[in-house]
Amino acid sequence: MKKTLTLLSFFALASFGAKAQDPCSTGRYASDVYSNITTTSNIVYGANTSFSGANTTLKLDFYEPTGDTAQARPLIIWAHGGSFLGGTKADGDVVALSQKFAKKGYACASIDYRTGFFPIDSVNSVKAVVRAVQDMKASIRFFYADAQGSNTYKIDTTKIYIGGSSAGAITALHVAYLDDECKISDYLNSAAIASLGGLDGSSGNPGYSTTVHGVINLCGALARYSWLEGDDVPLCSLHGTSDATVKYNRGIVNPGIALMYLDGSRMLHERACAVNIENQFYTFIGAPHVPYAGTGAAALAYMDTTVNFVRDFLIGQLGCPNALLQPENARAQSAYLYPINDCLGNPIVDVCQGSGLSEKTDDLGLNVYPNPANETMTIRWNTASEMQIQLVDFSGRTIRNEQVKGTEFTLERKGINGGIYLLIIKDQIGNITSQRVIFN
Repeated sequence: MKKTLTLLSFFALASFGAKAQDPCSTGRYASDVYSNITTTSNIVYGANTSFSGANTTLKLDFYEPTGDTAQARPLIIWAHGGSFLGGTKADGDVVALSQKFAKKGYACASIDYRTGFFPIDSVNSVKAVVRAVQDMKASIRFFYADAQGSNTYKIDTTKIYIGGSSAGAITALHVAYLDDECKISDYLNSAAIASLGGLDGSSGNPGYSTTVHGVINLCGALARYSWLEGDDVPLCSLHGTSDATVKYNRGIVNPGIALMYLDGSRMLHERACAVNIENQFYTFIGAPHVPYAGTGAAALAYMDTTVNFVRDFLIGQLGCPNALLQPENARAQSAYLYPINDCLGNPIVDVCQGSGLSEKTDDLGLNVYPNPANETMTIRWNTASEMQIQLVDFSGRTIRNEQVKGTEFTLERKGINGGIYLLIIKDQIGNITSQRVIFN
């Protein structure tokens, strides 16, 4: 009997000790429980060749609370912006984010990844995204390898999150949701993807996991909203409605030169709702691209909102029952969704009830034939009104723009190069639908 009581006492004490050590109960992750941060700079996590063939050493800066004794900490890996043409791990916004979350008890890594591409066009910009994805995956593997080896960085690998700003957010989104090469077959064929080293790449730490547990999307976008699927990891997004660089809805990414159409945060939220992915979305109404970057009063206010909203998302993922600091903001626009297909070309039904979906695949009854076409294709719709018909390539360039009346139009090739295009039709009251078309 005495032995039983001793065991019961042991388990009671162990249970009490576990509760006492619960970081949520101490305010960790929800508030600034540390005042000082230790930064270790230029940690090598991998290497690869640049777009020009030059050997590139990949480095990260690691941020952690000074004096922290925790043996298994959540990690946020941040990627900087810069249109995949520039930027560094020392950019002000990712440094500020790393510092602010390290004060809350997170470990943070700000990574450099390979930037640059030439010629500056849509195909090479897609290759730049793939290289960035490969590098971020190498950084994830780096921390898995460390956790299974020397455990220098004290990371809980069940709590790894990735995020970024602008191009960094685009990178993180594609790491999480681009999981099949067929998804980018509209942009790169299998030989081109293989020449880059595949989606996982060879930037370092082979054989280790690239599993993450959530994505923080700050003013980013994904090539196709349909890439979000029901078993994908949670998503947290913040985006301004007046973003002229990476559009809030669907639009051409334009850092000074039009590159390609991407689906912005508004559309990703719609898709996440449709397939029941846990997600939180904050709209900066009227705000431009990365409004939280800078040292002015407005930028600092945007940064506070950003940190509070991301903090709320993360404590939810960690199971901390703390009060929220920044509720979700109302969506300011409807999502301009378009018909989507799976990798086999089969239509996907995408409906999110009560979510403000403004576009349905049968709004205009679009019918295109033959498709693929050699010289002409017939376009039919079911509304007898004046229509705008656009043919857009995957760099975002408008190839043909016609105003027509009636319910049918014959699109003649007239010098259009062979390839895949997006056909968009829009009526006078704003109904839009689109379809992928091919000229042989």
